Amino acid sequence: MTDPLLDEDEDRPVWPAIRNGWRRRCPNCGSGPLLRGYLKVRDLCPVCGEELFHQRADDGPAYMTILIVGHLMAPALYAVFEAYRPDPLVLASIFCAGTVALSLFLLPRLKGVLIAIQWAKRMHGFGAGDVEVV
Repeated sequence: MTDPLLDEDEDRPVWPAIRNGWRRRCPNCGSGPLLRGYLKVRDLCPVCGEELFHQRADDGPAYMTILIVGHLMAPALYAVFEAYRPDPLVLASIFCAGTVALSLFLLPRLKGVLIAIQWAKRMHGFGAGDVEVV
């Protein structure tokens, strides 16, 4: 585990962290897995011990996934319909399967990217026991 007070001034490179997040790896070392299961963030990196429990992506990855998938699939749907005029059931079946597959592929990767950006910019929410009482 690292002491956040000791390395507070140390720069964290953003682009290597984003690449590690896309690969669903620890943004610090790039070796340990970032997620436990499909979308659950690990409490600690098993390789370097970096604390990850306070990184929260909330709904950001879902919104980004919808944005990207919608902007890719809508023009593709229109282009295929105009060029080939397939049966509507065939068209709907193919594009529904493609949309689900692309969404399932992107969601954990975009969550890794958002968590990596938070880690690199030292942005994180409250962890267990960090709640301040005013």
